[in-house]
Amino acid sequence: MPQTDARRTEAAPRARLRRWTELRTAASHTRLRWWTELPLLVMVYASYSAGRLLARGDTDDAVEHGLGILRVEKALHLNAEHPLNRLFTREAWLGVPADFWYASLHYLVTPAILIWLFRSRAVRYRAARTWLMTSTLIGLIGFTLMPTCPPRLLSAGHGFVDTMAQYSSYGWWGGEASAPRGLGGMTNQYAAMPSLHVGWSLWCGVMLWRYGRTPVVRLAGIAYPLLTTIVVMGTANHYFLDAAAGAAVMGIGLLLTPYVMRLADRVRGLLGARIPWVAGASHGARSSIVSGGCQTSAGERIPRQRESRTGPEAEPGASPKDAGEGATAAAR
Repeated sequence: MPQTDARRTEAAPRARLRRWTELRTAASHTRLRWWTELPLLVMVYASYSAGRLLARGDTDDAVEHGLGILRVEKALHLNAEHPLNRLFTREAWLGVPADFWYASLHYLVTPAILIWLFRSRAVRYRAARTWLMTSTLIGLIGFTLMPTCPPRLLSAGHGFVDTMAQYSSYGWWGGEASAPRGLGGMTNQYAAMPSLHVGWSLWCGVMLWRYGRTPVVRLAGIAYPLLTTIVVMGTANHYFLDAAAGAAVMGIGLLLTPYVMRLADRVRGLLGARIPWVAGASHGARSSIVSGGCQTSAGERIPRQRESRTGPEAEPGASPKDAGEGATAAAR
């Protein structure tokens, strides 16, 4: 009996090692690869950009929607756009940086945080990416159903000044939009409702706050969406309700994310059953290599397990079939 107890004690670490190895192997099989992620993100963004262009809508309808938003805000006593726009128009030291903020950070910070999550928070990356993509597609639906004229494109009688046009000589953008000069016609200037500048910045803020390791990073997670909201109103690119709708879209996208991920897993499983390379691309090729320089043979779960079970200390009559049985085989 003492010999049996000793063997059980020795089997416990082996069982833990086997479990750890299985978990590591499972994690490696579900690890996302950059060469599959990059085309996916490019495809989604290209579809989003093309959808914005196709969802231009009628100009008269867009203007009416913009004026309707102003009427609702007036009824609710919400009028942050006018004082901010007057301030940015009067003070170039505020207006010029705000225009640079609007024209650039939206396209720089979001991809940078995606890359950061992919490299250092891989376990959380897929859910974060799915949340962003789902919310973006919901925003595209909003652009299609409700084309909205931004404040800067309303007639001068409504009291707004287009700071992008006023300070265009300081940057690369033209007077038509935040796009480079001459490319304004390739953008949908009536895609104001909801504001995905605010929506994406909110997503970035949540990621920085939740996964940032220092107080400075977490503070940036709070400041970035707040400053972006001020910028989009001060530059007369969005109404306050546009910003609120952008935040609401992100909330809806967050609620839908688990369902979208389950649907994606189901589709991947169906495709993987019919197209072998789909399963290989999403889960990685299975390999018998467990760690550097160590390989498993058939019937083994950890390296050299067969040797340890059939060596001098093995029970008489032990066979390779017993390899991997752990404590159960030792107790017989």
